Amino acid sequence: MLITHDTRCALDTVVDLVNTAPEDDTTPDGLADVAALEVFVRDHQVSEVGVLTEFDLAAVRKIRARFAAVFAAPDARAAAGMINELIAAAGTTPRLTDHDGYDWHVHYFAPGASVADHLAADCGMALAFFVVAGEQERLRRCEAPDCRHAFVDLSRNRSRRYCDSRTCGNRLHVAAYRARRKEAAG
Repeated sequence: MLITHDTRCALDTVVDLVNTAPEDDTTPDGLADVAALEVFVRDHQVSEVGVLTEFDLAAVRKIRARFAAVFAAPDARAAAGMINELIAAAGTTPRLTDHDGYDWHVHYFAPGASVADHLAADCGMALAFFVVAGEQERLRRCEAPDCRHAFVDLSRNRSRRYCDSRTCGNRLHVAAYRARRKEAAG
């Protein structure tokens, strides 16, 4: 599957957005306030965003939950339905642009769109490309029992199981190794 630079950026953004949600009552919200949203927007180079408000924060949290549901969708049909709703609600308006030193690329949000609509449109379209390509199963959650972070499996054989093999994957492999050693030692 060919993934353009813009699609990859949108995928990274949607994964990071979903992963800002608290996993339980003991973990903090990665978008705790407007300042955190401003940092998120700046770090992900979300373009054409004006002054952010509490309204924007609430709207972004709402679409974050809707994107999380896409990663949990049981099949392509369910994912497509959720993505269609996100894109339609955002008032998607595809247009070519070449801003900030980037070559021509497509923005899917309407000029003057809110940050939530911007994210819903661009990130929704990136996820839509995966469903269209028959690759919805690449939208995953980490299999580590203490981590449920979202990620997009871009491995050739669709075999990635953890959001980060250096942390979640390594931790589980070390635990399994220690359990085998303990059992062998009897």
